Amino acid sequence: MKQPAPQPTTPLPGAQPDRFGLDPDGLQPGPKPWQRRGFEIVFGHRTRAGQLFDLLLIAAILVSVLVTVLDTVPSLHRRWAHGFRIVEWAFTLLFTLEYGLRLALVQRRIPYVRSFYGVVDLMAILPTWISLLLPGSQYLAIVRILRVLRVFRILKMARYLGEATVLADALRRSSRKIAVFLFAMLTLVTVFGALMFVVEGPEHGFSSIPTGMYWAIVTVATVGYGDITPATALGRVIASALILIGYGMIAVPTGIYTAELATGLRGSRKRPACTGCGLADHESDALHCRQCGAVLSVTPSA
Repeated sequence: MKQPAPQPTTPLPGAQPDRFGLDPDGLQPGPKPWQRRGFEIVFGHRTRAGQLFDLLLIAAILVSVLVTVLDTVPSLHRRWAHGFRIVEWAFTLLFTLEYGLRLALVQRRIPYVRSFYGVVDLMAILPTWISLLLPGSQYLAIVRILRVLRVFRILKMARYLGEATVLADALRRSSRKIAVFLFAMLTLVTVFGALMFVVEGPEHGFSSIPTGMYWAIVTVATVGYGDITPATALGRVIASALILIGYGMIAVPTGIYTAELATGLRGSRKRPACTGCGLADHESDALHCRQCGAVLSVTPSA
């Protein structure tokens, strides 16, 4: 027997996903009244209660991150280690309860768990619990700073995040070219690393080919830590050549990405020419010609 198609539900205010994908996609509250009310407060941001919840949450996140940072200062750790530990566990329990509340409010939990915020919310509490088995891992809880991205929703700035799709699209289009460049660089540092291992040898710090590759990467990036340096004349000639190659290589991925970004920006502009002056280059949301001020004709979408 054919099952009737499920009727789409109307999302509550504040539950719409943004273009950049930071808000959970397709979340709906549970069927019970308390779930709908709680969903509007916890996941929404258009009501006063929802904004207050997000502001208090962001304040708690910032304080917890500050505690984690201060706990790594030796003088403060020696004096307040026990207090820092108590505060950290208090915030972890609070965020754990909040994560459980979010799971209880949504109708389908998997979309939230797999969303950007769902992953970050889980990562914010896991390090402290893992520290019970692996001491020291609680400092990884610093990743909870990513949760303050909710401030974009509170300040109604989420629409600006959509502009980041231009950068992401340009990076995706240039990914193959950059991958070829990285492969060429890997080949280059492998050859130079092996060459320096042969020329300099272990007595000058080049104890293996991987060590030579490490030196080649640092040199071609023009960083030059100085922990390993060539001592022979031939080694210095090779190092000089690699530095010059590095200066030329730095511009390659930048140029590739910039070209793709410029292509994306040109594609987002209106092509129909102005009927007044003939100018054919305008912003996608422009209503008037930027040169003569005439009203631009709207091209009907296909």
